[in-house]
Amino acid sequence: MKQQALVTQQFCNTANAYLSSTVHSTGADLVALQHIAARYPTPKVLDLGCGAGHVSFALAPHSDSVIAYDISEQMLAVVENFSRENNLGNVYTQQGCAEHLPFADGSFDIVVTRFSAHHWQDVPAALREVHRVLRSGGVFVVIDIVAPEAALYDTTLQAVELLRDASHVRDYRVTEWSAMLSAAAFTHAYKSEWKLTMQFTPWIARMRTPPERVQAIRSLFKSAPEEVAAYFMVQDDCSFSIDAALLEAKR
Repeated sequence: MKQQALVTQQFCNTANAYLSSTVHSTGADLVALQHIAARYPTPKVLDLGCGAGHVSFALAPHSDSVIAYDISEQMLAVVENFSRENNLGNVYTQQGCAEHLPFADGSFDIVVTRFSAHHWQDVPAALREVHRVLRSGGVFVVIDIVAPEAALYDTTLQAVELLRDASHVRDYRVTEWSAMLSAAAFTHAYKSEWKLTMQFTPWIARMRTPPERVQAIRSLFKSAPEEVAAYFMVQDDCSFSIDAALLEAKR
Protein backbone atom coordinates (compact mmCIF):
# COMPACT_ATOMS: atom_id res chain seq x y z
CA MET A 1 0.00 0.00 0.00
CA LYS A 2 1.34 3.45 -0.92
CA GLN A 3 2.07 5.94 1.86
CA GLN A 4 -0.71 8.39 1.01
CA ALA A 5 -3.27 5.57 0.90
CA LEU A 6 -1.98 4.29 4.21
CA VAL A 7 -2.36 7.71 5.84
CA THR A 8 -5.92 7.96 4.53
CA GLN A 9 -6.76 4.49 5.80
CA GLN A 10 -5.24 5.10 9.23
CA PHE A 11 -7.29 8.24 9.82
CA CYS A 12 -10.55 7.34 8.09
CA ASN A 13 -12.08 5.91 11.27
CA THR A 14 -10.40 8.13 13.86
CA ALA A 15 -11.37 11.66 12.81
CA ASN A 16 -13.86 12.32 15.62
CA ALA A 17 -11.37 11.05 18.20
CA TYR A 18 -8.93 13.74 17.06
CA LEU A 19 -11.57 16.46 17.33
CA SER A 20 -11.99 15.71 21.05
CA SER A 21 -8.33 14.89 21.78
CA THR A 22 -6.95 17.15 24.52
CA VAL A 23 -3.47 17.03 22.99
CA HIS A 24 -4.81 18.41 19.71
CA SER A 25 -7.64 20.69 20.84
CA THR A 26 -5.73 22.69 23.49
CA GLY A 27 -2.30 24.21 23.96
CA ALA A 28 -0.37 27.44 24.24
CA ASP A 29 0.73 26.93 20.63
CA LEU A 30 -2.82 27.68 19.44
CA VAL A 31 -2.68 30.97 21.35
CA ALA A 32 0.72 31.69 19.78
CA LEU A 33 -0.83 31.18 16.35
CA GLN A 34 -3.50 33.76 17.13
CA HIS A 35 -0.77 36.26 18.04
CA ILE A 36 0.95 35.55 14.72
CA ALA A 37 -2.31 36.07 12.83
CA ALA A 38 -2.77 39.42 14.61
CA ARG A 39 0.25 40.79 12.70
CA TYR A 40 -1.84 40.81 9.53
CA PRO A 41 -5.02 42.91 9.07
CA THR A 42 -7.11 40.16 7.45
CA PRO A 43 -4.85 37.21 6.63
CA LYS A 44 -5.63 34.41 4.24
CA VAL A 45 -4.62 31.17 5.96
CA LEU A 46 -3.85 27.65 4.82
CA ASP A 47 -4.16 24.96 7.50
CA LEU A 48 -1.94 22.33 5.89
CA GLY A 49 -2.71 18.80 7.02
CA CYS A 50 -5.56 20.20 9.07
CA GLY A 51 -6.66 16.97 10.74
CA ALA A 52 -9.76 17.71 12.81
CA GLY A 53 -9.33 21.44 12.22
CA HIS A 54 -8.10 22.91 15.49
CA VAL A 55 -5.81 25.44 13.78
CA SER A 56 -8.63 26.46 11.45
CA PHE A 57 -11.02 26.98 14.35
CA ALA A 58 -8.46 28.97 16.36
CA LEU A 59 -7.57 31.29 13.46
CA ALA A 60 -10.96 31.73 11.79
CA PRO A 61 -12.04 34.65 14.04
CA HIS A 62 -8.77 36.44 13.23
CA SER A 63 -8.66 35.80 9.47
CA ASP A 64 -10.27 36.75 6.19
CA SER A 65 -10.46 33.08 5.25
CA VAL A 66 -9.01 29.73 6.27
CA ILE A 67 -8.65 26.75 3.96
CA ALA A 68 -8.54 23.48 5.89
CA TYR A 69 -6.55 21.15 3.67
CA ASP A 70 -6.07 17.44 4.28
CA ILE A 71 -5.70 14.13 2.48
CA SER A 72 -8.50 12.52 4.55
CA GLU A 73 -12.11 13.05 3.49
CA GLN A 74 -13.25 11.98 6.95
CA MET A 75 -11.15 14.63 8.66
CA LEU A 76 -12.51 17.27 6.30
CA ALA A 77 -16.07 16.16 7.07
CA VAL A 78 -15.38 16.70 10.78
CA VAL A 79 -14.08 20.20 10.02
CA GLU A 80 -17.13 21.01 7.91
CA ASN A 81 -19.57 19.81 10.57
CA PHE A 82 -17.87 21.71 13.38
CA SER A 83 -17.61 24.88 11.27
CA ARG A 84 -21.29 24.72 10.37
CA GLU A 85 -22.38 24.07 13.96
CA ASN A 86 -20.25 26.96 15.23
CA ASN A 87 -21.04 29.45 12.45
CA LEU A 88 -17.46 29.62 11.15
CA GLY A 89 -18.48 30.73 7.68
CA ASN A 90 -14.95 31.64 6.56
CA VAL A 91 -13.54 28.11 6.97
CA TYR A 92 -13.41 26.16 3.72
CA THR A 93 -12.19 22.62 3.09
CA GLN A 94 -10.18 21.14 0.26
CA GLN A 95 -8.71 17.67 -0.17
CA GLY A 96 -5.17 16.98 -1.29
CA CYS A 97 -1.62 16.12 -0.26
CA ALA A 98 1.06 18.47 1.06
CA GLU A 99 3.47 17.84 -1.80
CA HIS A 100 1.07 19.13 -4.48
CA LEU A 101 -0.91 22.22 -3.47
CA PRO A 102 -3.70 23.23 -5.89
CA PHE A 103 -3.34 26.94 -5.19
CA ALA A 104 -1.94 29.86 -7.17
CA ASP A 105 1.41 31.40 -6.34
CA GLY A 106 1.22 33.87 -3.46
CA SER A 107 -2.27 32.85 -2.32
CA PHE A 108 -1.73 32.99 1.47
CA ASP A 109 -0.36 35.23 4.18
CA ILE A 110 0.00 32.37 6.67
CA VAL A 111 0.52 28.64 6.21
CA VAL A 112 0.41 26.45 9.31
CA THR A 113 1.05 22.75 9.75
CA ARG A 114 0.37 21.29 13.19
CA PHE A 115 1.08 17.66 14.11
CA SER A 116 0.92 16.64 10.46
CA ALA A 117 4.36 16.84 8.83
CA HIS A 118 5.58 13.60 10.40
CA HIS A 119 3.16 11.83 8.02
CA TRP A 120 4.39 13.55 4.84
CA GLN A 121 6.15 11.40 2.28
CA ASP A 122 8.38 14.17 0.90
CA VAL A 123 8.88 17.11 3.28
CA PRO A 124 11.32 19.04 1.02
CA ALA A 125 8.79 18.93 -1.83
CA ALA A 126 6.02 20.11 0.50
CA LEU A 127 8.20 22.99 1.73
CA ARG A 128 8.84 24.11 -1.84
CA GLU A 129 5.08 24.16 -2.41
CA VAL A 130 4.50 26.13 0.80
CA HIS A 131 7.10 28.68 -0.30
CA ARG A 132 5.34 29.00 -3.65
CA VAL A 133 1.83 29.59 -2.30
CA LEU A 134 2.96 32.09 0.36
CA ARG A 135 3.01 35.78 -0.44
CA SER A 136 6.26 37.70 -0.03
CA GLY A 137 6.48 38.53 3.67
CA GLY A 138 4.18 35.65 4.55
CA VAL A 139 4.89 33.27 7.39
CA PHE A 140 5.05 29.48 7.60
CA VAL A 141 4.56 27.95 11.04
CA VAL A 142 5.54 24.36 11.82
CA ILE A 143 4.20 22.80 15.01
CA ASP A 144 5.09 19.16 15.46
CA ILE A 145 6.63 16.48 17.59
CA VAL A 146 10.41 16.77 17.26
CA ALA A 147 12.98 14.03 17.67
CA PRO A 148 15.78 14.34 20.21
CA GLU A 149 19.22 15.10 18.81
CA ALA A 150 20.70 12.04 20.58
CA ALA A 151 20.51 8.99 18.31
CA LEU A 152 19.48 6.59 21.08
CA TYR A 153 16.44 8.67 22.03
CA ASP A 154 15.63 9.44 18.38
CA THR A 155 15.56 5.73 17.48
CA THR A 156 13.33 4.92 20.43
CA LEU A 157 10.85 7.65 19.52
CA GLN A 158 10.59 6.58 15.87
CA ALA A 159 10.09 2.94 16.86
CA VAL A 160 7.32 3.78 19.31
CA GLU A 161 5.60 6.10 16.83
CA LEU A 162 5.70 3.55 14.01
CA LEU A 163 4.38 0.76 16.20
CA ARG A 164 1.50 2.93 17.28
CA ASP A 165 0.70 4.31 13.81
CA ALA A 166 1.76 2.53 10.60
CA SER A 167 1.42 5.78 8.62
CA HIS A 168 4.17 7.48 10.64
CA VAL A 169 7.18 8.57 8.55
CA ARG A 170 9.49 10.53 10.86
CA ASP A 171 9.55 13.02 13.71
CA TYR A 172 12.34 15.34 12.57
CA ARG A 173 14.98 16.89 14.77
CA VAL A 174 14.99 20.69 15.11
CA THR A 175 18.32 20.72 13.27
CA GLU A 176 16.74 18.75 10.41
CA TRP A 177 13.86 21.22 10.21
CA SER A 178 16.32 24.11 10.13
CA ALA A 179 18.23 22.55 7.25
CA MET A 180 15.08 21.75 5.27
CA LEU A 181 13.64 25.23 5.74
CA SER A 182 16.90 26.82 4.62
CA ALA A 183 17.01 24.59 1.56
CA ALA A 184 13.48 25.75 0.66
CA ALA A 185 14.64 29.42 0.80
CA PHE A 186 12.90 30.31 4.05
CA THR A 187 14.36 32.65 6.62
CA HIS A 188 13.56 30.79 9.79
CA ALA A 189 13.80 31.16 13.52
CA TYR A 190 13.44 28.50 16.19
CA LYS A 191 10.72 29.76 18.52
CA SER A 192 9.87 27.38 21.36
CA GLU A 193 9.92 23.79 22.55
CA TRP A 194 7.87 22.07 25.23
CA LYS A 195 7.00 18.64 26.60
CA LEU A 196 3.77 16.84 25.78
CA THR A 197 2.57 14.11 28.10
CA MET A 198 0.97 11.26 26.21
CA GLN A 199 -1.50 9.32 28.36
CA PHE A 200 -0.95 5.81 27.08
CA THR A 201 -4.51 4.45 26.97
CA PRO A 202 -6.13 7.33 25.03
CA TRP A 203 -2.98 7.68 22.90
CA ILE A 204 -3.32 4.15 21.51
CA ALA A 205 -7.13 4.23 21.51
CA ARG A 206 -7.15 7.36 19.33
CA MET A 207 -5.22 5.48 16.63
CA ARG A 208 -6.91 2.11 17.24
CA THR A 209 -3.50 0.50 17.55
CA PRO A 210 -3.72 -3.31 17.23
CA PRO A 211 -3.15 -5.26 20.48
CA GLU A 212 0.07 -6.90 19.28
CA ARG A 213 1.56 -3.49 18.53
CA VAL A 214 0.43 -2.14 21.89
CA GLN A 215 2.20 -5.04 23.53
CA ALA A 216 5.34 -4.30 21.51
CA ILE A 217 5.33 -0.65 22.64
CA ARG A 218 4.95 -1.67 26.26
CA SER A 219 7.78 -4.18 25.87
CA LEU A 220 10.02 -1.56 24.27
CA PHE A 221 9.43 0.88 27.12
CA LYS A 222 9.78 -1.76 29.85
CA SER A 223 13.11 -2.99 28.45
CA ALA A 224 14.52 0.43 27.57
CA PRO A 225 17.81 1.58 29.12
CA GLU A 226 17.45 3.72 32.23
CA GLU A 227 18.50 6.89 30.41
CA VAL A 228 15.80 6.34 27.76
CA ALA A 229 13.10 5.78 30.37
CA ALA A 230 14.25 8.89 32.19
CA TYR A 231 14.33 11.05 29.04
CA PHE A 232 10.80 10.11 28.03
CA MET A 233 9.57 10.14 31.64
CA VAL A 234 8.02 6.71 31.17
CA GLN A 235 5.44 5.97 33.85
CA ASP A 236 4.25 2.64 35.25
CA ASP A 237 1.30 2.55 32.82
CA CYS A 238 3.65 3.46 29.93
CA SER A 239 2.42 7.03 29.66
CA PHE A 240 5.37 9.16 28.57
CA SER A 241 6.51 12.63 27.51
CA ILE A 242 7.82 13.79 24.15
CA ASP A 243 9.18 17.01 22.70
CA ALA A 244 7.11 19.39 20.59
CA ALA A 245 8.28 22.57 18.92
CA LEU A 246 7.03 25.64 17.10
CA LEU A 247 9.21 26.95 14.29
CA GLU A 248 8.42 30.13 12.41
CA ALA A 249 9.73 30.76 8.89
CA LYS A 250 9.41 33.85 6.68
CA ARG A 251 9.18 33.90 2.93
